[in-house]
Amino acid sequence: MKIDFLEIKGPIVFTPHRFSDDRGYFTETFNINSMREAGISKTAWVQDNQSFSERAYTLRGLHFQIAPSAQAKLVRVLKGSIFDVAVNIRPNSPGFGKWVGVVLDSEKMNQLYIPAGFAHGFLTLEPNVEVFYKVSAVYSKTHDRAVAWNDPALNISWPLPAGIQPQLSLKDQLAPLLSQLKNEPV
Repeated sequence: MKIDFLEIKGPIVFTPHRFSDDRGYFTETFNINSMREAGISKTAWVQDNQSFSERAYTLRGLHFQIAPSAQAKLVRVLKGSIFDVAVNIRPNSPGFGKWVGVVLDSEKMNQLYIPAGFAHGFLTLEPNVEVFYKVSAVYSKTHDRAVAWNDPALNISWPLPAGIQPQLSLKDQLAPLLSQLKNEPV
């Protein structure tokens, strides 16, 4: 498995090796030894999530859970492609408010590891996209939070064509700016 460290400390891209022949392909989508090699040794995956987005430019996020239910995530695309974003929301971190974005697609089979303390969101880049991700804590409505996808302080460069607005849930339409969040444990 190929491991790529990104511009900000925390998120990591994993790209599995793909072995193809006339029958199709085989790949290892998760390997604990690769995680350990990247310095991720204490993450236990406890829940798998899958989403389907029918329309291109559907935006989901930026979501996170606060402690004690903060989640690390390992995100991959089963069908199609997304622009996947991780935002550092750890208040005392030197990288607070910084973000990274990676195109994940089903052909490349790359995955983004997002540690706890980061908000996560993605934009579908085509219709009929399926996303699968592992999380390190079960969903908790009490601890669930969101940050506005278009927070000007974050200045995320979402790859939206001119004049196109993303399709959003009501939760994401109403999400507060990062500066409006209470100083909660992430």
